Amino acid sequence: MNKKVLIVEDEKSIVDILRFNLTHEGYETLEAYDGPTGLRLALESSPDLILLDLMLPGMDGLQVCRALRESGSSIPVLIITAREEEKDKVLGLELGADDYITKPFSVRELLARVKANIRRVDMVAAPQQRSASEENCIQLGRILLDVDSASIQKDGQTLDLTQREYELIKFLIQHPGKVFSRQELMENVWNYEGFVGDVRGVDVTVRRLREKVEDDPAQPGFIMTRRGLGYYFNP
Repeated sequence: MNKKVLIVEDEKSIVDILRFNLTHEGYETLEAYDGPTGLRLALESSPDLILLDLMLPGMDGLQVCRALRESGSSIPVLIITAREEEKDKVLGLELGADDYITKPFSVRELLARVKANIRRVDMVAAPQQRSASEENCIQLGRILLDVDSASIQKDGQTLDLTQREYELIKFLIQHPGKVFSRQELMENVWNYEGFVGDVRGVDVTVRRLREKVEDDPAQPGFIMTRRGLGYYFNP
């Protein structure tokens, strides 16, 4: 069965371009030209991914994303925005969007991000054959990674993490002390092969993760920054 992508965008010319390229790649598409319709289709049709513009009539993209996540939906959301303000992109990610791309965008890059996010969900949903090197549980000081339950515990208490936050800290814990650049994290956690582009989504996810993991997010002790190089987990 073909994967289904919901396009929520009020500019018909952009919808036409997205529909043409997505169907050419074998995806089915649904279209909504305003926020309320987009939210309704997202909840009723359960698409595999949502392309969501921020500037929408009736209900803006941030409101749609918030309502979607509050409903319990974990459908991947890729924000499309013409806004240049950093706060809008950051707020979208903090509300639960998986990534963003700014207009004008490369269709090739957008399709790569669509494919990567859908593949990530499929990988999580599919039964995984654990490699010999992957332990069921990894205890590093006060932090416990439980692979079977896909959870992180701190001092015996399970942390409330999003899927992306869990995937990021899991990857870092499995490579304690090793520094990964933002590009490497995009490739290994976001599944963007050969990624070249905006990597600020990594910084936003790290910041959200620190707020949940660290005793003092301003002075992290677990998820560390190596200035000019990237991030690592302090064992």
